[in-house]
Amino acid sequence: MSKGANLPVAAAAVRAELSWREAPGVPDADASALLLTGAGRVRDDADFVFYNQPAHASGAVRHLGKRRGSGTATDAVRVDLARVEPGVERVVLCASADGGAFGRFPGLALRLLDDGTGAELARFEMTATTETAFVSGELYRRAGQWKFRAVGQGYASGLAGLATDFGITVDDAAPTPPAPPSAPQAPAPAAPPVPQAAPASPASSPAAGAPRLSKGEERLPVDMRKRLSLRKEQVAVSLRKHGAAGARARVILVLDASGSMAGLYTKGVVADVVERMAAVAAQLDDDGEMQAWTFASNPARLPDLLLGELPDWLSLHVRGGEMSLFGRRKPQKGLRPGQVDMRAVGIQNEEQKVIAEVRAYVRDHPAADPTLVLFFSDGGVYRNAEIERQLREAVEEPVFWQFVGLWRSDYGVLERFDTLPGRRVDNVGFFAVDDIATVADAELYDRLLSEFPSWMTEARRAGIL
Repeated sequence: MSKGANLPVAAAAVRAELSWREAPGVPDADASALLLTGAGRVRDDADFVFYNQPAHASGAVRHLGKRRGSGTATDAVRVDLARVEPGVERVVLCASADGGAFGRFPGLALRLLDDGTGAELARFEMTATTETAFVSGELYRRAGQWKFRAVGQGYASGLAGLATDFGITVDDAAPTPPAPPSAPQAPAPAAPPVPQAAPASPASSPAAGAPRLSKGEERLPVDMRKRLSLRKEQVAVSLRKHGAAGARARVILVLDASGSMAGLYTKGVVADVVERMAAVAAQLDDDGEMQAWTFASNPARLPDLLLGELPDWLSLHVRGGEMSLFGRRKPQKGLRPGQVDMRAVGIQNEEQKVIAEVRAYVRDHPAADPTLVLFFSDGGVYRNAEIERQLREAVEEPVFWQFVGLWRSDYGVLERFDTLPGRRVDNVGFFAVDDIATVADAELYDRLLSEFPSWMTEARRAGIL
């Protein structure tokens, strides 16, 4: 094909293969793809598929990775045209050079293959000079039919410059530390605690499943304390519904920080989730502490959530949009004490790593009560075999894993785990919601705690607890 030419694509799925001849001094290259609306922009950073975010949440686009042999290197992207979402009108096929410009790549070409048969549908040979990023071609819809166009547009500003043109957030500048509240709220010593009784006697509390006064709760701002009290009552109601009144457990929170989650952080959805989960921890374990992890390409343990420090903990540690897609090797500046460098966490989905780290923590810090892990993710799961292996190995451990899907899809093995045979007890729960902010507390806690009580019963019978 020549530059600017186009042709119809009848295949259900295609493979776009970037290729070049290897030789001494030739840089490396990486293929990528952008999913664009009719306005020519991404919807959010999750619509960029590349080596550090290799699968789109819809499952329509996946970065396949490199192959080398016989003096030729290739890097490929697979596009399942049948799964491209209705709001996406173009899939732009891109490439970036690592260690030099594309003018140093001999035999640079893009091949479009039928992914089912392997037949070559198109071949576009490209020439370049100082460009370090390229739009090699694009798949686009016209009157319900997919077509391919040979583009061959270069960018001397690299992949960051290319991606910025299509609406990707690229932020290599030091992130602005969270601003202190304009009017700091004092602990309000004159305000009495929310009515809920003096600490109940050991005899009456477990039987009733009533909310317990948790350590540090009295230090919260009045409005947050009231919300917490009401939510603890609702958690107690949900536990009673499932036959677990007065149950005790250590609660661990895990938060997805992959690139596709950025919108949920900036909109405050994740912050609201954390506040709602603090009520679960406060009701099940009244020591006023909850361990927490964040993860993407790598896991990172967050400072323990101390109930009395909930407002500051949210502003310090529940944050998104600070991970630059292209500055991941540079340390994040402006970190406040205790903050995790989100650039070390990355943006990819690697659930199995954080699952392994939480398992190790539970082994190294045994507790008298079982552990409930509340794990929030927006999907894009693709390490299915590794995740399944971790969760199967965890069957004999005193831990129940409750996964909650947020907003997006493609939850992989997490969604299927309940039906997988060969386990003494079912140690995993899963449910997904379209918009967790619209789910009432009563419904959320009922779903969140629906399987944990039955697991405790089964685990005791099996001698795990």
